[in-house]
Amino acid sequence: MDYIQQAYKGKRELWMFIITSLLISGMFILNFIFFLFTSKEDMQAAYDMMKSLPGNINLLINLLPFAFLLALLFVLVKFIHQRSILSLTTARHKVDFKRILFSFSLIVGITLLLFGISYYSDSSQIVWNFQPTKFIILLIISLLLFPFQIGLEEYLFRGYFMQHIGTMVRNRWFPLILTSVIFGIAHSANPEVAEIGPLIMVFYIGTGLLLGIMTLMDDGLELALGFHLGNNLLAAILITSEWSALQTDSLFKYTAEQVVDVKMEIIAPVLIIYPIILLIMSKTYKWTNWKDKLFGPVVEPPKEDYKILEE
Repeated sequence: MDYIQQAYKGKRELWMFIITSLLISGMFILNFIFFLFTSKEDMQAAYDMMKSLPGNINLLINLLPFAFLLALLFVLVKFIHQRSILSLTTARHKVDFKRILFSFSLIVGITLLLFGISYYSDSSQIVWNFQPTKFIILLIISLLLFPFQIGLEEYLFRGYFMQHIGTMVRNRWFPLILTSVIFGIAHSANPEVAEIGPLIMVFYIGTGLLLGIMTLMDDGLELALGFHLGNNLLAAILITSEWSALQTDSLFKYTAEQVVDVKMEIIAPVLIIYPIILLIMSKTYKWTNWKDKLFGPVVEPPKEDYKILEE
């Protein structure tokens, strides 16, 4: 059984999917509604209010709800859908932590390399922002709470939604595209959208596609979890700016009042870096049969195949 087929190991009634989706994604829905119906002035006032808080307090407030929602998602999957968390995580017999570490190390290495090149080629708009006490607190908060934040997003979008929508429509391409678009929309209230404009959605949706492709090709969330954690962790502790979603006491600070060279900042990762990452992963884990994995049908396996696995 592949990753999407894991959903057949539990109950899949429509009302279960609707209730779970609304309870868990309510925060994202409210953010999107707020973004749609709030004036630019009021949005800016909300951003300014958040910026007025100390960086670590701001981060703590932003991350704590994810811990509660991830726990709630696991409870609903376990007791309403009556399936294991393992089946929501991977098609393997156990979670492959080496894959999580590999993906984490890969994106951290690439990010540090690109940052180093950028810094040494032109550091005029990047300043050293290290404050030992604040940074240690930031590091502790990040290590404790970012796993919950990225865990919720991965288990919800690439896990729960991908699997259940896949079994509903009986194909793979539709949940891949839909969850990537929803992932982008869920970030629409971020300050970067107001600062950069709609073009930033190319980056968010492109990132969702990358994570979705990893999940389908590798039959599990492990690579997506590692990548997402490494990406968000460095976004918090490495460099921040006045207009970023994460206002933290990071090592460096970007001093420009607005993003420069926007197209390259957005398009380069999606069109250049992301394909390279997928190529590295495909060679490492010997991915084959891309067409069927990404566009093939989702077929319900014989019941005896997954009834035994539930016991």
